[in-house]
Amino acid sequence: MGKTRATQCRSPDFHEEIKVKLPATLTDHHHLLFTFYHVSCQQKQNTPLETPVGYTWIPMLQNGRLKTGQFCLPVSLEKPPQAYSVLSPEVPLPGMKWVDNHKGVFNVEVVAVSSIHTQDPYLDKFFALVNALDEHMFPVRIGDMRIMENNLESELKSSISALNSSQLEPVVRFLHLLLDKLILLVVRPPVIAGQIVNLGQASFEAMASIINRLHKNLEGNHDQHGRNNLLASYIYYVFRLPNTYPNSPSPGPGGLGGSVHYATMARSAVRPASLNLNRSRSLSNSNPDISGTPTSPDDEVRSIIGSKGLDRSNSWVNTGPKAAPWGSNPSPSAESTQLFHEELALQWVVCSGSVRESALQQAWFFFELMVKSMVHHLYFNDKLDAPRKSRFPERFMDDIAALVSTIAGDVVSRFQKDTEMVERLNTSLAFFLNDLLSVMDRGFVFSLIKSCYKQVSAKLYSLPNPSVLVSLRLDFLRIICSHEHYVTLNLPCSLLTPPASPSPSVSSATSQSSGFSTSVQDQKIANMFELSLPFRQQHYLAGLVLTELALILDPDAEGLFGLHKKVINMVHNLLSTHDSDPRYSDPQIKARVAMLYLPLIGIIMETVPQLYDFTESHNQRGRPICIAPDDYDSESGSMISQTVAMAIAGTSVPQLTRPGSFLLTSTSGRQHTTFSAESSRSLLICLLWVLKNADETVLQKWFTDLSVLQLNRLLDLLYLCVSCFEYKGKKVFERMNSLTFKKSKDMRAKLEEAILGSIGARQEMVRRSRGQLERSPSGSAFGSQENLRWRKDMTHWRQNSEKLDKSRAEIEHEALIDGNLATEANLIILDTLEIIVQTVSVTESKESILGGVLKVLLQSMACNQSAVYLQHCFATQRALVSKFPELLFEEETEQCADLCLRLLRHCSSSISTIRSHASASLYLLMRQNFEIGNNFARVKMQVTMSLSSLVGTSQNFNEEFLRRSLKTILTYAEEDLELRETTFPDQVQDLVFNLHMILSDTVKMKEHQEDPEMLIDLMYRIAKGYQTSPDLRLTWLQNMAGKHSERSNHAEAAQCLVHSAALVAEYLSMLEDRKYLPVGCVTFQNISSNVLEESAVSDDVVSPDEEGICSGKYFTESGLVGLLEQAAASFSMAGMYEAVNEVYKVLIPIHEANRDAKKLSTIHGKLQEAFSKIVHQSTGWERMFGTYFRVGFYGTKFGDLDEQEFVYKEPAITKLAEISHRLEGFYGERFGEDVLEVIKDSNPVDKCKLDPNKAYIQITYVEPFFDTYEMKDRITYFDKNYNLRRFMYCTPFTLDGRAHGELHEQFKRKTILTTSHAFPYIKTRVNVTHKEEIILTPIEVAIEDMQKKTQELAFATHQDPADPKMLQMVLQGSVGTTVNQGPLEVAQVFLSEIPGDPKLFRHHNKLRLCFKDFTKRCEDALRKNKSLIGPDQKEYQRELERNYHRLKEALQPLINRKIPQLYKAVLPVTCHRDSFSRMSLRKMEL
Repeated sequence: MGKTRATQCRSPDFHEEIKVKLPATLTDHHHLLFTFYHVSCQQKQNTPLETPVGYTWIPMLQNGRLKTGQFCLPVSLEKPPQAYSVLSPEVPLPGMKWVDNHKGVFNVEVVAVSSIHTQDPYLDKFFALVNALDEHMFPVRIGDMRIMENNLESELKSSISALNSSQLEPVVRFLHLLLDKLILLVVRPPVIAGQIVNLGQASFEAMASIINRLHKNLEGNHDQHGRNNLLASYIYYVFRLPNTYPNSPSPGPGGLGGSVHYATMARSAVRPASLNLNRSRSLSNSNPDISGTPTSPDDEVRSIIGSKGLDRSNSWVNTGPKAAPWGSNPSPSAESTQLFHEELALQWVVCSGSVRESALQQAWFFFELMVKSMVHHLYFNDKLDAPRKSRFPERFMDDIAALVSTIAGDVVSRFQKDTEMVERLNTSLAFFLNDLLSVMDRGFVFSLIKSCYKQVSAKLYSLPNPSVLVSLRLDFLRIICSHEHYVTLNLPCSLLTPPASPSPSVSSATSQSSGFSTSVQDQKIANMFELSLPFRQQHYLAGLVLTELALILDPDAEGLFGLHKKVINMVHNLLSTHDSDPRYSDPQIKARVAMLYLPLIGIIMETVPQLYDFTESHNQRGRPICIAPDDYDSESGSMISQTVAMAIAGTSVPQLTRPGSFLLTSTSGRQHTTFSAESSRSLLICLLWVLKNADETVLQKWFTDLSVLQLNRLLDLLYLCVSCFEYKGKKVFERMNSLTFKKSKDMRAKLEEAILGSIGARQEMVRRSRGQLERSPSGSAFGSQENLRWRKDMTHWRQNSEKLDKSRAEIEHEALIDGNLATEANLIILDTLEIIVQTVSVTESKESILGGVLKVLLQSMACNQSAVYLQHCFATQRALVSKFPELLFEEETEQCADLCLRLLRHCSSSISTIRSHASASLYLLMRQNFEIGNNFARVKMQVTMSLSSLVGTSQNFNEEFLRRSLKTILTYAEEDLELRETTFPDQVQDLVFNLHMILSDTVKMKEHQEDPEMLIDLMYRIAKGYQTSPDLRLTWLQNMAGKHSERSNHAEAAQCLVHSAALVAEYLSMLEDRKYLPVGCVTFQNISSNVLEESAVSDDVVSPDEEGICSGKYFTESGLVGLLEQAAASFSMAGMYEAVNEVYKVLIPIHEANRDAKKLSTIHGKLQEAFSKIVHQSTGWERMFGTYFRVGFYGTKFGDLDEQEFVYKEPAITKLAEISHRLEGFYGERFGEDVLEVIKDSNPVDKCKLDPNKAYIQITYVEPFFDTYEMKDRITYFDKNYNLRRFMYCTPFTLDGRAHGELHEQFKRKTILTTSHAFPYIKTRVNVTHKEEIILTPIEVAIEDMQKKTQELAFATHQDPADPKMLQMVLQGSVGTTVNQGPLEVAQVFLSEIPGDPKLFRHHNKLRLCFKDFTKRCEDALRKNKSLIGPDQKEYQRELERNYHRLKEALQPLINRKIPQLYKAVLPVTCHRDSFSRMSLRKMEL
């Protein structure tokens, strides 16, 4: 011990810390001895450096406890005598000298760090008493107390209850030993003074309180399920039944051999894998060392018990022979032994008050302890092969039943108050029952489940909002169903006859292997597909799962909306588990498993109206509802029997006291809540899985029983599946990846779930961990998607940063999986369609069903599909057409057109196998049609139409591949021996020739893809070519409308639609004579004068009755209505509200005739909108309809366009520079910028003066031109901008060639152009057909200028509201003195003298009158301005007035000079004395 020199200090203070390692075994003689030395600083001779001056000591043990704490010890001057260590230095030993008269002078503190000595008086006392019992050593010394055997019992009881007062740290450190000893007291009641003392209750209470203390104080040490890691590791690694000899070789298979010790695990940060609740993959009592799947429940149990090799580096050992007498007797006598699980169950059932509350709080611990005890008991007593019914005594089973029942009662009664506790309790109970299924009689466990269900159901009756309780029950069921032998528990092979007992009484091993051997006998098929009583009795758990699903998805079930996702995920995860389970990989076994889920098909069929509509995203038609939505609610469509409503109660026989289902308050007009996309997708996956794996013959029998309505509903479902699982492609994944945060459509549903409190993140995690199943690559595509895409947004509480960027490989992988899923899903759909076709082909109602089948097939052809699927799809389609040709060619004609379009699209595929299949299908389609009626005009027409619309609309269409396919078809026709003698080959040739023609136009269209005007011209020309085949013309008009809409030319798109409607009306009036339908084109004249070109009056008009003509969907009344409605919408977008009115004038009579009030109200609403917009935008400034330019093309480089002149309609307020720049840019790029020249003036072009190697464009701004008589009809702004055929532009010139000169030499050329059609037309440029020129002499130019000025003045004066700025600007230009070529100069040039040429007299006079009018208008304008200005502009006003008077004075003589020749008398004057002087009726100046 170090010491510094003490100078000038009487009582120095020293600090030092010393660590001492104690021996393992301590006795009363062990002590610490302190010796004090004097160290001399200056060493003298013959004296030692150090001399001992004092001694003191501390005994280590006192009454068997470590002596620790602070001491102040006296120091002895002499060496202590022998055997001093037993006493402490405080005891004054005789004959010894002490420093300071035996006062305490040496301060020291002893702290112990020990894993053997508890250093807690309460624990010490407990362990000492238990040890005394163990060794039968009485009396027991504890501290200063001596406890005799007769009062041992009360001391033991008080020490057990006092455990609660002990400190937490030693409790944690000695937890495992403490629990072991408590369990020992329960199992082996001690014999005290010849009496057995039952300490079960006291021990149970102590355990409950200790466990709760740990749970509350060690919150950071819980796993994700709220279980304390110390306790969990105790159960998994430490707990053994005390009556199993720890040191004896185990009777079981090598797992327990050798010495097994109790050991505490050091608390590790990493939780043992066994603590996962991932029971769907791990085993019932999860031991992390067991991987793979044992062959039977018995192996499962053995492997659970198999010893865990412990890392003993941090374990302590409690061993030795002394434990034997009381603790571990291998064959204990009957009276003193109790089985731990039996005692535990009993204590739990009888406990009450705070003890019961503590036990409920940590129910999981007692449940898992009980299960492990039961398994050990079976194992060590060799009972694993005993029949399940005789494994446990009746008394114990009654206790368990009572326990489960009371705990279920707690869940039901307390779920609103202690939500979190009840969640935990519910989960613990479910896991307990799950474990019991592995060790107890299954029938008994099922009865327990049923009793829980009954309690929940009884409560549900009275709840206004049942969702929380139903959610708890879902969790309960989900955990029970995650049992490893779930499938076998459902008896997949027994027939639907109620068995004597729900449990096979053979051992589990044989029941597992024999599970799939019996054959299905012919039983009532309907029972297998409905949640009927036999089904639910036979397949108990599956029945419960499906009943939950049916109830929660029922649209009438109120308040359960938030649980949709949860229940769907439960079913989905179950199916994923089955799919990836190697035990069920054999197809026959899978069919058995699928049988457990057959009612799922019916349940999902019920939900069709609620499913998310996947079809909307990629085609506007929406899903094809084969049945009216109202039919969904009709009784005939109901799949779920009344028993479903009852099934929820878990009763085997429906005994409904109340009518109807208990959760449902029926509402007459019910609104369906739509499921989220994710839930719908999971549900459809489940449907496909069942359809894929179910036995075909069973399905076929069931389809035979279904009504037409139900089969159609199933087809609707398949149609949805096609759209839902369409392959999206890598680009979609890349796009999704680029969005850092994917906003989920399900956010609303999630929010609701969160608000309803049905899902906590914890359960969500449990669910996810349960769903993450590994897949063997050979398996089907189903389980594999589980974690890849559909669950992507289920981890919504994670940080976004985690999912920012996926690597290239991941995206590739996702796309690959998506592709596989799409193929798999579609092949299942195809198989199901085949089964349906086989089933219905013999029934009467096959037509309506086959139509639906065809719809689904066509939809799948329209989606992106893999080559593998398409080959099968084409084969099915060919079979369908050859079996039922009349279906396609007589009933479903519209589908025939669709089919042609799909086949042609695939004929242009880049993959040769798809092309060959599509070509074969198309050829056989034509052949079939020819054979059926020896005339295949219809298919011919439809193929041509399809190609036209394909060409017109598809961007990435490859005509080279299509030409190859057409060649293949031609070859087929030439080599078809059977039909060689008929006209068929020629007709095919004819058709192929037509198609090649269309393709040639396509090539041209591709060339002009960048030139919108040329492209529309080409389409126009193609449409014109089909004047004689209305269907094709209609197709092309629609293509044009589409192109215009793309470019926002709404007026033109509307015109295309009006032309289409006129065309349809023309042929409809030939087909049907109905008064209210339009007579033909004539009816549409008011909308557009161009429409008459659609009239069918030429010689080559086809009769609409002919085969294949007017067969499209538009040549019907509803088709016509549709076209007109579209036209009205386009006019509205173009701002041409007046035209909207005209369109509706045609529509209203049709709806009136049909008494369709709903449509009429909509139309009148839209009319009101249109007219109110006209009112608000009356000035025309708000509505700009277009700007017009004359464009002339000159030069051979333009080909067809050379020397052509057009009027182009451009969007409103397009400047000349803009169109010039656009055309210059486009043609410059095409011919080369050096070749193209723009002619800047608007003079007539002389072809001879142009360079033949160049291309010239002349662009001039033109304005609509109206004759004076027209103006009385064209009143509004719309009138002046609609139906325009004449345009005008002016060119100034002088006689000597200059453009501008002095006033008296300035001429003007007015050019008036007439176009072939009126604007707006179905294209944006129209040819100029006529041109006339008017040349104005200088005086006429002056007259026009003055008239224009006068008009401007009048407009500015009478503008409402008044605009002073505009008015002053116009005034300044009129009366300002500095105006060059102003009014005064004009007057001086033309009015100063009377012209010599009499021809000019009238012009002179007209100009004079113009000036008169002009001065009058100036005066009005000044007066108006005076009323508008403020005081600051008074001076400006005076200046304007002075200028005006000056101008008026200067003009006065010029205005008043008249040409006498113009004022001659009209009649010769003859005067009579008594008569009137008859003058002409004009003023005469005398």
